Parts: sequence; structure tokens; C-alpha cells
Amino acid sequence: GRKLSTRDSPIDLRRSRMSGAHLEKAHLEEAILYGAHLEKADLEEANLYQAHLEEANLRGAHLEEADLIEAHLEKADLYQAHLEKADLGEAHLEKAGLREAHLEKAILREAHLEKANLSEAHLEKAYLSGAHLEKADLREAHLEEANLREAHLEKAKLLGAHLEKADLNKAHLKKANLSGAHLEKANLSEAHLTAADLTNTDLTTANMQRAILTGAKLDGTVVEGAN
Repeated sequence: GRKLSTRDSPIDLRRSRMSGAHLEKAHLEEAILYGAHLEKADLEEANLYQAHLEEANLRGAHLEEADLIEAHLEKADLYQAHLEKADLGEAHLEKAGLREAHLEKAILREAHLEKANLSEAHLEKAYLSGAHLEKADLREAHLEEANLREAHLEKAKLLGAHLEKADLNKAHLKKANLSGAHLEKANLSEAHLTAADLTNTDLTTANMQRAILTGAKLDGTVVEGAN
């Protein structure tokens, strides 16, 4: 694959056209890729630590197991991108487009995803502890067995989301919309659900111990076996 090293100084590839480029395992740490065209590019296992990818086009790109720690992806287009097992710890993805993206087992610890579009995204078993998802769109997203401990989901849209067996211990869900969400066997212990919309939500056998439900909408909520 094509190798681009930035070990001496950050490479400047802003707005460059690299659709379908082969950049597997490339060294692109701190690279300037603002607005770059990288749709369907192969970036598996690439080092993009602290890289600048603001407003980049990464539609359908392959970023499996890539290092994107502290990377800047604000407003980037990652529609149907492959980020399985990628490390996005503390990355900036505010207002990013991640609809139908593949983030299975990805690390998103304390990542910034405020107002990001994650509708129908695949986040099964993803690590989102402490992540910032305020006002994010997670409609019909797949978050089965995801770790969302202490995640910030205030005013997030989780309508119809799949959160079976997800860990939402101490998660912040104030005014979140969980209407029709699937939370069977989820851990919501000590979760903050003040004024959250849980209309028609399935909480079968969910752990609700010490959860705060002040002002929550519970019309049609299924709570069979919940404790």
C-alpha cells in the first residue's frame, strides 16, 4: 500500500483528491487533511493520531483498527464508513455524518460526538464510556452490548435504537428521546433520565436500580421483570 510518513513534519494534504487511495498502515499522524476527498480510501490500521480531517469526505472509507485518537473530524462525512475496532478516544466528531457507519467494537472513550448523525449506525460492543453525545441523532442505531457508562446523551434522539444489554450505568439522558427504543437487559442503574421520553420503550429485565426518572414519559413502557 501507499505509505505517507509525517514523522518529521505534518504533511499538508488539505482538499486533496485521494478517492480509493491505498493508504493502509500509513503514517499520517497530525496530517492536515482538511476537506480531503477520501471516499472509499483504504486506511486500515493507519496512524491518524491528532490528524485534521475536518469536513473531509470519508464516505465508505476503510478505517478498520485505525488510530484516530484525538483526531479532528468535525463535520466530516463518514456515511457507511468502516471503523470497526478503530480507536477514536477523545476524537472530535462534532456534527459529523456517521449514518450507517460501522463502528463495531470501536473505542470512543470521551469522544466528542455532539450533534453527530449516527442514525442506523452499527456500534455493537463499542466503548463509549464518558462520550459526549449531546443532541446526537442515534435513531435506530445498533448499540447492543455497548459501554455507555457515564456517557452524555442529553437531548439525544434514540428513537427505535437497539440498546439490548447495553451498559448505561450513570449515563446522562436528561430530556433524551428513547421512544420505542429496545433496552432489554440493559443496565440503567443510577442513570439520569429526568424528563426523558420512554414512550413504548422496552425495558424488559433492565436494571433500573436508583435510576432517576423524575418527569419521564412512561406511556406504554414495557417494564416486565425490570428492577
